Amino acid sequence: MRLMGIDYGTKRVGIALSDDKGMMAFPHSVIPNDGTLLKSIEKIVLEEKVEKIVIGHSLGREGTPNAVHAKVEEFIQDLTLNIGLPIELEPEQYTTQEAIRFQGRTDMTDAAAASVILNSYIMRIQNTKKHD
Repeated sequence: MRLMGIDYGTKRVGIALSDDKGMMAFPHSVIPNDGTLLKSIEKIVLEEKVEKIVIGHSLGREGTPNAVHAKVEEFIQDLTLNIGLPIELEPEQYTTQEAIRFQGRTDMTDAAAASVILNSYIMRIQNTKKHD
């Protein structure tokens, strides 16, 4: 099952994709957060045969919604209406900093952060299955 990870930002949106078995995530692209965002994501979903989307859950240090949270909620509604795939949330605190630590700051930092989010989701799901 191919998964898509999304690191939502008000200026740029990082995209990551898993391998076709949903076992590991890789940075894919960074898309401007403008009027073409949904169409761009829809194109990737169709081309890559994505079956589920995982979006970074934007919370503050205390675990409460931060300034971006409302925009993420709106984005999820738009994705649901336009694409219709299952959407999961995964905590995203410090994922950009982790991506920078791994590779330095580049034009693909947001995509790398999306892969951190998606890999975190994959690991959590695998660990849950092991304990069931």
